[in-house]
Amino acid sequence: MGNGNDMDEKRLEATVNALAGGESLRRMCHWCHSDEPLPRQRVIKGIIELSRELLFPGFFGGRYVSDTSLENLFGVPCRRLKDLLERQVHAGLILGARQKGEQYGTDELADRASQITADFIAALPGLREVLRTDVSAIYLGDPAATSTEEVIYCYPALRAITNYRIAHQLFTSGVPVIPRMISESAHSETGIDIHPGATIGDHFAIDHGTGVVIGATAIIGNNVKLYQGVTLGARSFDLDENNNPIKGIPRHPIIGDNVIIYSNTSILGRVTIGDNAVIGGNLWVTFDVAPGEKLVQAKADNILRFKS
Repeated sequence: MGNGNDMDEKRLEATVNALAGGESLRRMCHWCHSDEPLPRQRVIKGIIELSRELLFPGFFGGRYVSDTSLENLFGVPCRRLKDLLERQVHAGLILGARQKGEQYGTDELADRASQITADFIAALPGLREVLRTDVSAIYLGDPAATSTEEVIYCYPALRAITNYRIAHQLFTSGVPVIPRMISESAHSETGIDIHPGATIGDHFAIDHGTGVVIGATAIIGNNVKLYQGVTLGARSFDLDENNNPIKGIPRHPIIGDNVIIYSNTSILGRVTIGDNAVIGGNLWVTFDVAPGEKLVQAKADNILRFKS
């Protein structure tokens, strides 16, 4: 037993030394100063939960609307959200500045984080109003939905859309990393992948939802409905002189108002789908579609195009 324990200790020591050195540590470990925080996955989940509680009072969180004061219902979680979010935004701003090699002062970034957080809290009533339209669109668009309450409680699409709208608000404020952490939390929870950089109008509905992918530069109008497996993606990437993809250029589709896209269809590239268009299922679309046009797949795998 003694020799075995000695061997185990030596192997443990060797493993510790290997973990503490080498190229992988340099590439996979983020070095920071002792006074510089990093974003925390667990805290981000708490921010999502508090945001959902404020956006859908009574449905999320532990407070009932009927038997609590307005201060307990909104004031307490708002203050808690402000505290958590401000710290995480500050950490995200520091991380973003270090990634870019920018000079920064922690006090300056703390002031910026405070302002971004205040703006986010002030935006919550508007976010709730937009989400109200999403709930309505999902309910009216699904005969299986028995009530808007069922949509809020049960539908993964609404959870994913909620996370997206929270993340998009922070994304447009210039917060690094945190918005993507919020949207990816919904991705793992629901199987719906919406990049926080996408622009999505009101009355947005996703039916079933699993496998939906919406890219960073996609633009979606009002009253749009997607079915499961829809991809709004990029067709190809422009490369720089080092043969690396160029970041930030528009490369995803533009979807007009009142568009329906059926299941397992991929729309790729910076193409435009006009208002009131209907895109059938199992299609590969890399071209513009006119307003009011319908695309369906023929038996010989040809795409038929016709006006309604």
